[in-house]
Amino acid sequence: MKHATPFHKILIANRGEIALRVICSAHALGYRTVAVYSTADQEAAHVHAAHQAVCIGEPLPAQSYLNIAAIIEAARLTGADAVHPGYGFLAENEDFAQACRDAGLVFIGPSPEAIRAMGDKAGAKRLMIAAGVPCIAGYQGEDQSTEHLAAQAAQIGYPVMIKATAGGGGRGMRLVRQAAEFADLLRSAQSEALNAFGDATVILERAIEAPRHIEIQILADRHGHAIHLGERDCSVQRRHQKVIEEAPSPAVDAALRARMGATAVAAVQAIAYEGAGTLEFLLDREGHFYFMEMNTRLQVEHPVTEAITGLDLVEWQLRVAAGEPLPLKQADITWAGHAIEVRLCAEDVPAGFMPQSGSLLQWRPPAGVRVEHALSDGAIIPPYYDSMIAKIIAHGPNRSAALRQLQSALHDLVALGVTTNQSFLRRSVAHTVFAQGEATTAFIAAHEAELLSETPSTQALAVAAWLLHQSSAVQPSGEAARLAHALPVGLSLKVGDAAVRATLTQTRPQAFTVQVGDQTHALVSVAQTDRSARAIVDRVMHHVSWVRDGHTLCLHFDGHPLQVSDLTRAVGTKPGQDGGDGKVRASMNGRVVAVLVAVGERVQAQQALVTLEAMKMEHVHAAPVAGTVTAVHVATGDQVPASRVVVEIQAEEAPAQRKQDE
Repeated sequence: MKHATPFHKILIANRGEIALRVICSAHALGYRTVAVYSTADQEAAHVHAAHQAVCIGEPLPAQSYLNIAAIIEAARLTGADAVHPGYGFLAENEDFAQACRDAGLVFIGPSPEAIRAMGDKAGAKRLMIAAGVPCIAGYQGEDQSTEHLAAQAAQIGYPVMIKATAGGGGRGMRLVRQAAEFADLLRSAQSEALNAFGDATVILERAIEAPRHIEIQILADRHGHAIHLGERDCSVQRRHQKVIEEAPSPAVDAALRARMGATAVAAVQAIAYEGAGTLEFLLDREGHFYFMEMNTRLQVEHPVTEAITGLDLVEWQLRVAAGEPLPLKQADITWAGHAIEVRLCAEDVPAGFMPQSGSLLQWRPPAGVRVEHALSDGAIIPPYYDSMIAKIIAHGPNRSAALRQLQSALHDLVALGVTTNQSFLRRSVAHTVFAQGEATTAFIAAHEAELLSETPSTQALAVAAWLLHQSSAVQPSGEAARLAHALPVGLSLKVGDAAVRATLTQTRPQAFTVQVGDQTHALVSVAQTDRSARAIVDRVMHHVSWVRDGHTLCLHFDGHPLQVSDLTRAVGTKPGQDGGDGKVRASMNGRVVAVLVAVGERVQAQQALVTLEAMKMEHVHAAPVAGTVTAVHVATGDQVPASRVVVEIQAEEAPAQRKQDE
C-alpha cells in the first residue's frame, strides 16, 4: 500500500476514560496496547485495561503525562511502534509529535507541521484569512506589551476577548467589557496561559455576544481526501469550558451545515492535514459563522458524532495513521437521530465550580446510555488533572427522545463521596431554554440563579437524618432502647455551610416522623444495607443509595446527591475556618502559581493574595479582612493540600472598636 506505515503495538499517552476509549478501539482491531501512568494512577482503570503499563513519574502533569522523554522511553521499553496521544495533555504538542517521528514511532495524529500551523491561534487565524475562511476581527500581532494590546483593544472596540494563542479548554481566555479592566484581565489571562501552556502570548478578538459555539468534525488521509462529519453544538459553557454538547445543532439546517462543512474541508486541505480534527466557529444570530480555532486532535465530545453517524472515530484515526485511505466519501456520510453529551465533573458548583478531589465511595453509572469513565467504588479523584470524571451520552431518534433519555440517566446516576456537578447538569438539561434548543454561550450566565441553586429538599434531609441515626455507633440497647424509641431524637446537621436541625421520633417499629425546620415527614423503613435502602417517605417508596464516611453521610435521593454532616456530638468547629481569624486557607489541593503579597504589606478586604491552580483551573484566594500580612507560608510552585493556611493577616481594628478602646 502506498505510503503505508503499519504498526502493531500502541502506547496511549493519556489517562483515565480517554486512555480507555482508545484502548477499546485498538483492542477491537487486534492491536496490543501500552498504558503510561503517574504514581497517583498506579491502580487506575486504564492501567489494568492495557496489555502493558509503564510508570512515567510523579503526579504533577509536567513530571508524568507531559514528560515527553519519559513517554518515548516507555515506548522503547515495551516495543511499542505507535503512539496515540488521546485528546488532552500532549495531543496538540508539535514537539511531542516530532519526538515520536524522530524515535521512529507512528504518531496517531497530524504531522508536527500541521499541529504547529494550527496550534498557534494567531498563526492559524492568519492562515485561515489567507484561505478565505471567515474570521472575527481582531489583533494577532507580535507586540505583546500591555500598552500596545490596550491600544489594539480600543481600536477593535469593546467588548473584546483576550485569548491565549496556545492550548485550549478555555484557559487563558478573558472577556473584557471596558478599558478600565483590560490591564488586570490581560495579566490574569497571560499568567494562566503561561502556567498552562508555557506561553503567555495572546490574541485579541471582537467579542460576539451570546453566539452559538459550533464545531465541524473533519477527517483527512494522506492521499488528499478529506470529509466532514457534520457539526456539534457546544454552546453551554462555563468559564469558556464546555459542559453540554449535542449533534446536530438545533441552530444549523442542511444548507448551513453544507457551507460550514465545505469551509472546514477546504481549510484542512489547504494545510495538507492528516487525521481527525475539529474546526471551531462562532455562529451569530444572523447565521454568519466565524473561525475561532482548530483542535488538531479528537475532541472530548466526539461520541455525539459517533452516535449519529454510526462510525468509530478512533478506528478511523488508527486506519489513517497506518496509511489507509478514508473508508467513506462525503456522499456516503449520513446522520441519524440526535445525541447529547454532558460532562460529569468533580466540582462544587455553588462555590464557583471549585474543583474537588478525594475518594469516590460509591459509583453506579446509569443504564441505557453510553457512559465513558474510568471509575469504580473507591476510585481516587486526584487534584492534579482535569475535573471531568465521566461523560454521559444519550442518543435517540430525535432531540426530544435523546433529551428524555439523558434526563432519566442523570436521575439514576450515583456518584457519592466526591462533590460533582450532577444536580447542575440535571437543572441545565431540564431548563426550558435548553429544552427548546435555544441555549447560547450566554445560557449559564443568563440563568445563573436557577441553575446554580443547590437547596436540598426537606424530604432528602429527613432521609439523611434517619440514616445518620440508624447508622450511629451510639445506639441504646435493652430496656434503654425500648424507652428511647418513644423519645424524640434531636440531630444537628450541616449541609454545605448551612446548619439544619432535625428531630426524629419513632412512632412504631420501622416507622418515624422526622421534622426538618417547619416541615414534618412520615418515614417507614422497608429495607436497609450499608449502601442502599428503601423507604416510604410521605407515602411514596424511594430507592436510596448512601454511604457513611465518619460523621458525613453521602446520599443519593430522588435523583440528587447530597452530603450531610452530623454535628450532634461535635464539641466545636475549628476556629476561623471562614477566614475571620485572618488566616487564609487553601480551598482545594493545588499548586501555587502566584504569590501576590509579602509580609508587612497592608491589604484591603477581597484583595488577591495567592493564586492556586487545580485541575487545569486557576483560583484566586483573597483577603477575608483588611489588615497587615503577618505571614506567607507558601511560595510559587508549592503543592498544598486543602485547608492549609497559606497567608495570615492581622486584621485592622474597626473605627468603633478603636474609639471604645480609647
